[in-house]
Amino acid sequence: MLGLPKDPMMLLSVINTHLRDTYPSLDALCDDLNVEKQQIISQLAAIGYEYNEEQNKFW
Repeated sequence: MLGLPKDPMMLLSVINTHLRDTYPSLDALCDDLNVEKQQIISQLAAIGYEYNEEQNKFW
């Protein structure tokens, strides 16, 4: 995950900010940043967050 924080709480903040401000979906974010969607989902699930497509955010 080049350019994204390794710390899960920082990753959560960065991903949700990108989703809120720039990307219409997690798929669009992953495609544009060239990162594995499942890797982000797994890292954030490890700290108790899951992606909500309707809200376009992790919570």
